[in-house]
Amino acid sequence: MSSTLSSARATAALRTSARVSAELLVVLVMAAVALWVLGRMWSVVWPLIVALFLTTLTWPLAAFLRRRGWRPALAASVVTVLFLLVAAGIMALIAVPVASQSGELVDGVAAGIQRLREWAAGPPLNIGDDQITGAFDTAMDRLQNSVGSAVSTVVTGVSTVFNGLVTAVLALFLMFFFLKDGPRFLPWLTRQLPGRLATDVPVVAARGWLTLGSFVRSQAFVGLLDAVFIGLGLWIVGVPLVLPLAVLTFVSAFVPIVGALFAGLVAVLIALVSNGLTDALIVLAIIVAVQQLEGNVFQPMIQSRGLGLHAAVVLLAVTLGGSLAGVVGALLAVPAAALIAVVWNYLRDQLSDPPHEPEADEPLPAAPVPS
Repeated sequence: MSSTLSSARATAALRTSARVSAELLVVLVMAAVALWVLGRMWSVVWPLIVALFLTTLTWPLAAFLRRRGWRPALAASVVTVLFLLVAAGIMALIAVPVASQSGELVDGVAAGIQRLREWAAGPPLNIGDDQITGAFDTAMDRLQNSVGSAVSTVVTGVSTVFNGLVTAVLALFLMFFFLKDGPRFLPWLTRQLPGRLATDVPVVAARGWLTLGSFVRSQAFVGLLDAVFIGLGLWIVGVPLVLPLAVLTFVSAFVPIVGALFAGLVAVLIALVSNGLTDALIVLAIIVAVQQLEGNVFQPMIQSRGLGLHAAVVLLAVTLGGSLAGVVGALLAVPAAALIAVVWNYLRDQLSDPPHEPEADEPLPAAPVPS
């Protein structure tokens, strides 16, 4: 009898496992199809995501103007123009000092190359000028032989820049419409959805909007910390172009991992050609220390507190997103994980059993007698 019961239980457990596995397989297939469709529509989805990020940054000012009685179109127009002025100012802070000190940088690069040649000519390398000239001629021959690939690379770069400009313009227009008509979206969505979806989807969308805003603000705060600490270190060492490098560090912080590496590389190169190898190594040590604090302490703590995610989840999400989709994946990994957490928490709350409420004739439990 017991063997029969054990066999029945094993059969039931196997059927349950098979059913759960089949349902999980269906979910995975649906997710794969959704990602495929998303990839096919990426030229439209990416400007939409950028516009949402920009809207979360500029919405507090637009909301402030609307509360003061400004019409939505006027408030959105003013905020959009102010955003363009701030973006142009940031570009000017980077470009103007660099242009004014370009002569010094060119001289520094030439001096750095000369010092490199002198170092290579001495022990232990003992590389003569004829060998350096031969290596240079070989490099030029290879460059001339690869003109076709260089042209294709230039064409690809021009295409990338053009697509970036199109994305920026489209995102800017979408940001204006989001600022102007954003508060109408949830009521409109409520009217379009049937049944309980009219309640659930707008609630999840509102929570997702708050989560996205928290991510963008926390990323801006982390970038500000990087810019202040790295800029202070560059100023103490005496590296030129401190303000452009600090601004570049702040802007690059919105692209996790790669942005920090790019800004740090630029700072180290400028320190090398202007101050020498010792100061370049000091700058490298400063940048590595700040980036380690930012990546392992500041960013996980700030984002985990604002997004409701554990610091380890933030680190794993950035790593997974970067390995799957590069820079874009690293940028979108944390907000995507936070939005998934929002949906999961809402579903868990809705599917959990409601708390037990005593009936009208059910006696309440007696209060504990203090000892």
